[in-house]
Parts: sequence; C-alpha cells; structure tokens
Amino acid sequence: MKILLLHGPNLSQLGGRDPEHYGTMTLDELVAVATEEAASAGAEVEHAAFESEGDLIGRLHAAGSDDTSAVVVNPGALTHYSYALRDAIDVLDVPCVEVHLSNVHAREDFRHRSVIAPACAGSIAGFGPLGYRLAVRAAVGLARA
Repeated sequence: MKILLLHGPNLSQLGGRDPEHYGTMTLDELVAVATEEAASAGAEVEHAAFESEGDLIGRLHAAGSDDTSAVVVNPGALTHYSYALRDAIDVLDVPCVEVHLSNVHAREDFRHRSVIAPACAGSIAGFGPLGYRLAVRAAVGLARA
C-alpha cells in the first residue's frame, strides 16, 4: 500500500519558518515521521513537495492512475483559496486527508476556511508532527476500508 504525501508552497522552509506556529522540525524530519508511521502499518510513503500549484495538481492527477492507495496533503496557503486544487482532489478515486501543523482555526481569519476540506475525507490540524502520524493512520485505515 502506498500513501502519497504531498506538500505545497513554502513548506520546504519548515524548521526555520515561524517556529511558534510550525515548530522546529524540517520537512525531511516530518516525512520521516510519516514514513515511520506508514511502515508500522505495513504501508510505504511516497513524498513530493511543490512550490507551484500546477505541479501539485499534476501529481494529484497522476495519483489517479498509479498505485497510490491514499493521499495525505498539506497544501500550505493553497488550502484557503485554490479551487483548482480542490477540484483535483475531488476527482481522485482514493481517499485524501488534509493535514496542517498549526491550528488554522486559532490563527488569522483568512486561515479559518479550507476550500479543499469538502473534497477530503477529513482534516487534521493543530497537532504538530503528531498530526502527520494521525493523518497517515487515517489514510491507511480509509484505504483498507
């Protein structure tokens, strides 16, 4: 079973970017957390990070025809305005779980709304690196259901 873990713009800067909201783990360290969780469930993680909305959408389209069993996505700021990303998730034939390190509902008003959430099986926010473990567990469970 393959879990596709996707990251959107600016998440490559984790570890040094606004540690009060995002913590101090780097993107590579978060991927390792997700990979470890997947392995404990007998799954593997394929990771990709994109600074470009179009590249992220292209990878989601490819997930519809490769061996992806489920998707975990942290789209960064695209969460709040990318209807194109929402549509790409909506056409997936596999479950998708949205994950955010920070509690987006306790931050600026514009972060309170996720336009992609209606296309996802569920959303996890505010638990830092633990959220990635929870998202992978959810994705594996949904893929096996």
